[in-house]
Amino acid sequence: MRDLDYYLNTIEEIGYVEKTTNPIVYVSGLPGAKPEELVLFEDKSLGQVLSLKPDLAEILIFSNYPPLLGAKVVRTNEFLKMPVGFELLGNVIDPLGKSLEDIMPLKRQASSLPIHITPSGILTRKTITKQLETGVSIVDLVLPLGQGQRELIIGDRKTGKTNFLLQSVVTQIRQGSICIYAAIGKKKVDIKSLKEFFLSNNLLKNLVIIASGPESPTGIIYITPFSAMTLAEYFRDEGRNVLLILDDLSTHAKFYREISLIGKRFPGRNSYPGDIFYTHARLLERAGNFVTPKGERSITCLPVVETIQGDLSGYIETNLMSMTDGHLYFDSDLFAKGRRPAINPFLSVTRVGRQTQSSLKREINREILSFLTLFEKMQRFIHFGAELSETTKVTISFGEGITRFFEQGLSVTIPLNMQIFLFSLLWNNIMQKKSNNELQDIELIIKVYQTNPAIRKKIDSIIEKAESFNGLLSVVSKLGDKFLENIKKYDPSINSGSE
Repeated sequence: MRDLDYYLNTIEEIGYVEKTTNPIVYVSGLPGAKPEELVLFEDKSLGQVLSLKPDLAEILIFSNYPPLLGAKVVRTNEFLKMPVGFELLGNVIDPLGKSLEDIMPLKRQASSLPIHITPSGILTRKTITKQLETGVSIVDLVLPLGQGQRELIIGDRKTGKTNFLLQSVVTQIRQGSICIYAAIGKKKVDIKSLKEFFLSNNLLKNLVIIASGPESPTGIIYITPFSAMTLAEYFRDEGRNVLLILDDLSTHAKFYREISLIGKRFPGRNSYPGDIFYTHARLLERAGNFVTPKGERSITCLPVVETIQGDLSGYIETNLMSMTDGHLYFDSDLFAKGRRPAINPFLSVTRVGRQTQSSLKREINREILSFLTLFEKMQRFIHFGAELSETTKVTISFGEGITRFFEQGLSVTIPLNMQIFLFSLLWNNIMQKKSNNELQDIELIIKVYQTNPAIRKKIDSIIEKAESFNGLLSVVSKLGDKFLENIKKYDPSINSGSE
């Protein structure tokens, strides 16, 4: 930004601060002010025009310290922008592009993009046809996501939502995507732990953390998700697929409610402003699958919202459900039972992901869902104390095995083809015989798959050639225990090219 005298001489309008109610300042004397235009105060702090009244302009400030009464204000005839570039990768920045780390200050970026834009129209978009792998079996097999999908992550606090997001980031970065993690109003210790996780997994080279804390100015917290979306659009236009995480929009809504109430706007349901739906909708509409000069590229958006005691009917929750392509519900009851991840497949929805699946994957999806439904009914039947038949006992035992199969720790991410292969082994009852160290065996097989090209090529070939689930089961059945034992003989620490 230039100095106050430059804008005063260029635009020839000067205003004065008439009233301050942090984070909003009321200014007189700017007749040409436009909504969302930047203004500059004489103390060099910035503000953004929030709304216009007959004789006053309502300004949202980006500082914790409001300007003094009578302070001079000038219009800039510019709109809020943030610096963009590949140099931001590996950094923790605020929504204005400034580094939050004193160790490695950022260089001045050559280009910048406006934070608030009109979402791209229908002509720039394309049908979602590619599956987004998260590395989490229950999502990839039962509730698949597509590249460009907007999937709401919903659940109570401390139910494993962040763990799932981190697993998704690990998987996507390993597949070459750019990831942007928007930490909205998060504590410094949480932001630090996020960076340490990404650093320990060698992921920072393809990731940007855009963060604001509870001590940040309210205006900065408000623009955090918009800045993250702007940066995602830059990488998309540069020819990269992007995974964008907005953690979380319930916090964002609370701070926007604070701004609106201080601005004397009429409160609606739960005191939220009437335009909260528009605010979040114009943000999430910017994600999707797009046709760009560099080919088909996507921005997959995973907004997070927090529920209270599992209530899915909250105002912000239902708003976001209606503007996204489905939701993954993290059930606190399942979490208390030790399920990891605690995703409830019966209360979760994916409206786009299944159209990205092949016929084999769709068949597996239907098979799992129908069996889980039967298993759920059987479990309810047990509560009545009825005497169980042999068939019921087998079904329950098999159901428990599938439930264990879907349990994953934070450190485990499974490639999609490996998920299908392992599930086929389980369905054929091969792995059911290994009850004591079953999970350990799965982790070993995954490591061999990831480190041994010959094994990976053979398993991928089996999956690609299978035309149906029954055909795949037939192949896996012929391989039998012998193939499983041969896999376990390989040393995962040696990247062997021979079979």
